[in-house]
Amino acid sequence: MIEIKDVEKSFGDSKILKGISTIFETGKTNLIIGQSGSGKTVLLKSLLGIHSPEVGTISFDGRIYSELNDDEKRELRTEIGMVFQGSALFDSMTVAENVAFPLKMFTRDNKAKIKERVDFVLERVDLKEAHNKLPSEISGGMQKRVAIARAIVNRPKYLFCDEPNSGLDPNTAILIDNLIKEITEEYDITTVVNTHDMNSVMEIGDNIVFLKNGLKEWQGTKEEIFETDNDAVVAFVYSSNLFKKVREAHLKK
Repeated sequence: MIEIKDVEKSFGDSKILKGISTIFETGKTNLIIGQSGSGKTVLLKSLLGIHSPEVGTISFDGRIYSELNDDEKRELRTEIGMVFQGSALFDSMTVAENVAFPLKMFTRDNKAKIKERVDFVLERVDLKEAHNKLPSEISGGMQKRVAIARAIVNRPKYLFCDEPNSGLDPNTAILIDNLIKEITEEYDITTVVNTHDMNSVMEIGDNIVFLKNGLKEWQGTKEEIFETDNDAVVAFVYSSNLFKKVREAHLKK
């Protein structure tokens, strides 16, 4: 579980996060949504320790990040997996080498143990035949799955995903969503997803935090978001005619 209490973050005279408080639950897909400039990316980077809030605390299963010493922060970082928006794979490394990278960085496992773990996670994301391919030799959807495999190879307690469906076709995006949710539940991970994809909200939004102008405007589940009367949420989530019809159909049931 990740608990955020009264977090504020500014850059110069511009306050980006304005007293954010929320809980991201273990074993659930926790989504951060909102318009560009709402503070989503700054909040995610604050969770990752890239930004340091001026006010408030962020705690990981009771460990307040700002109170940890350098060794404790390094230990916490080994418990975090990250899926970047553009996958961020190393072009000159094979798929297997990309996935093995965190193990070589953060563990003392021997080559045999690393290979065993890499084989396992690549099979888990249905890429067991792609070990020796370069990122340029596989599709965008496969690259995302490699990124997920790399993020979970070190058995993280916390998984962060920044726009994991960016640039993917709808069918592939659904596969990635389902994979993230399955892995979250299977390994009991606290997963936080920063997304613009409303399909993700409807499909895997166990816990959704909607930010507006640096404030937490609304929080709820994918079921509750259908029935909310919050005007800002309705305007953002149901901006397209298709989603308006989906909501109307749901409310008529």
